[in-house]
Amino acid sequence: MTVELVKPGVNVDFIGNRKWAFLFSGTLILVSIISIIAHKGLNLGVDFQGGSLIQARFADASASSEAVREALAEAGFNVSSVQDYGEGGEREYLLNVQNDQGSGDTELSGRVVDALNAAFGADRVEIRRQEMVGPKVGADLRQKALYAVFYSVLIIIIYITGRFEQRWGTAVLFVGILIGAVYLVSIFRVGVGTLIITSLIVTCVTCFFMRFTFALGGILALMHDVIITTGAFSLLEKEITLSFVAAILTIIGYSLNDSIIVFDRIRENHARNRRGDYSLIINRSINETLSRTILTSGTTLLALLSLYFLGGPVNKDFALALTIGITIGTFSSIFIASPILLIWDSPAPGAVVSRKSGDAPPAKASGKAAARGAASWRSLRPADRARAALGKFPDRPPVNPLPCPAPAFGNSPGRPPVIPLPCPGLREFPRQAVGHSPALPRPSGIPPAGRRSCPVS
Repeated sequence: MTVELVKPGVNVDFIGNRKWAFLFSGTLILVSIISIIAHKGLNLGVDFQGGSLIQARFADASASSEAVREALAEAGFNVSSVQDYGEGGEREYLLNVQNDQGSGDTELSGRVVDALNAAFGADRVEIRRQEMVGPKVGADLRQKALYAVFYSVLIIIIYITGRFEQRWGTAVLFVGILIGAVYLVSIFRVGVGTLIITSLIVTCVTCFFMRFTFALGGILALMHDVIITTGAFSLLEKEITLSFVAAILTIIGYSLNDSIIVFDRIRENHARNRRGDYSLIINRSINETLSRTILTSGTTLLALLSLYFLGGPVNKDFALALTIGITIGTFSSIFIASPILLIWDSPAPGAVVSRKSGDAPPAKASGKAAARGAASWRSLRPADRARAALGKFPDRPPVNPLPCPAPAFGNSPGRPPVIPLPCPGLREFPRQAVGHSPALPRPSGIPPAGRRSCPVS
């Protein structure tokens, strides 16, 4: 027995409300960008910029986060962040101290501990964890993390382009253009962040001009999810660590999987009804997969909320990033990735896109447009060709159907005759079909020529 939260036949107008969804997403992206600029960049953790990470518990009631920061600042330390790490009212903090004085990592950690003992008392401070990362190691980790995001997005672009567009040759050309653009930018020795931004811009522009609708929708949805999740961490002043990068890669894969489910249903429904309204086909496909989307995302969010509240402070940031990303990813697969497919008026041969009332009908194709329409004739199914032959396609002239071929009556040399089926419009069978041809014996049950052979008048 299948579980369906959304009953069959439900038709929520997602496509009709896409403008409100675009406005909501644009607002979130704008707030995220403003937050990152206002905070002068992201709050990178010790994993990416080096330094000392110290987890300390204080018994003194006056040891607030601000008091701890002020005590370390007075001792001459550059404190990047002081995060509340305690539960149940415990005064436990995670300190990220930068090594600006050129001392060794072990020496830096020891001096921080001495400063805390001097400010709050040796018996009032408990050091529970110490981690040291050198600046070179942090820079190397930061570069590798950015490359991981870059190559994952590149592979996703190749997959979506070939899988849904069915244009593998053009996909290879597209990848060549992208790699060439990235190589030209890398000649100027720019950072990895600049390379990623350049690759995303080249990807969107190339997908637009090559009409890779599915790839463009998927990439824009991924950019939407990553920007909003990163902006949320900037607003909350959370550290960007390796666990956050792992969460971002997980969000990219999860959001893409959700978009692919909807894309597959859109392609299936469009193959069944090529002359249907494309916006209605997309909206119907989203509604058909809505139950699956809610069940999958809902069960995943339940697990993440359990991890956030019961998994301890170590897993909180990871669970928080995934919770925000999966929620936004579910939204983007419905309201961002799918409506992008309507960016062109004719998404596929035979498809009809809804237009507002009062709009002029599309002009008939002529010249090169007519040649392209004739070339796309071969991509139609036999049933669609039959409808087109009767003039039911407005952008193609009617074609007179050919009469019954001669081989059907045994008049073609070199081919065996074929017995035609009885038809109400025939009064008698052709002579070759009733046994008067030496190449074909008379079948049993069929009267000789001249007699009425069709039972229907």
